Amino acid sequence: MTSVTRPRLLLVEDDHVTTDYLQQGLEKCGVDVVSVANGNDGSHYALSQPWDVIILDRMLPGLDGLSILMRMRAQGIMTPVLFLTTMDGVPSRVAGLRHGADDYMVKPFALPELVARVQVLLRRSTSFRNTAILNVDGVELNLLTLAVTRNGEKIFLQPQEFKLLEYFMRNAGTILSRQMLLKDVWHMDFPVRTNIVETHVCRLREKLGQDAPPLIHTIRGSGYVMSANLNDIV
Repeated sequence: MTSVTRPRLLLVEDDHVTTDYLQQGLEKCGVDVVSVANGNDGSHYALSQPWDVIILDRMLPGLDGLSILMRMRAQGIMTPVLFLTTMDGVPSRVAGLRHGADDYMVKPFALPELVARVQVLLRRSTSFRNTAILNVDGVELNLLTLAVTRNGEKIFLQPQEFKLLEYFMRNAGTILSRQMLLKDVWHMDFPVRTNIVETHVCRLREKLGQDAPPLIHTIRGSGYVMSANLNDIV
């Protein structure tokens, strides 16, 4: 008989009523939930065990949720993270998404919507495991070990640079607009004035090697494309 492994979700939430509500709703949908009620325990669990999805409150006793997320991403842990918080201002959402959150929900919330968003993140997590290695013109990105190489030479990337490179590699040969990158890499689907895309593309180009043929090109007025041969694109 084939056994099916249930996805594991870490919930870091200090309100016990919210915890019980979420735990019951998610477990009915086939998700195993482990909950902790303070940031210090949340950080320990997030950094020491594998999870399919993590739900974080922003304001917690001890370490706050944003600090937990920053510690995760600094250690290269790319587990999908959903913030669930009362902090509903645009600056708060932008800060969470810029530091590597995959989604952001504001309390009070509708349980069916939260479950749907968790299921989206679970599918992304499954896709992450099923496509372990990406390779484009000598650049190899391993989604399990988080290693990046170009022609065998190691490249050390920050977490957001890693996500940006992954997006380029999954869409190699396709012109990607600035708006697409903001929405799909930084999850900013609301108007925002920022040069975050330009800054990260510049850094990524430098780390891929100035002595090697360029792979990420600017298409004036359109966006960016990853390709070894720009003549095939324009």
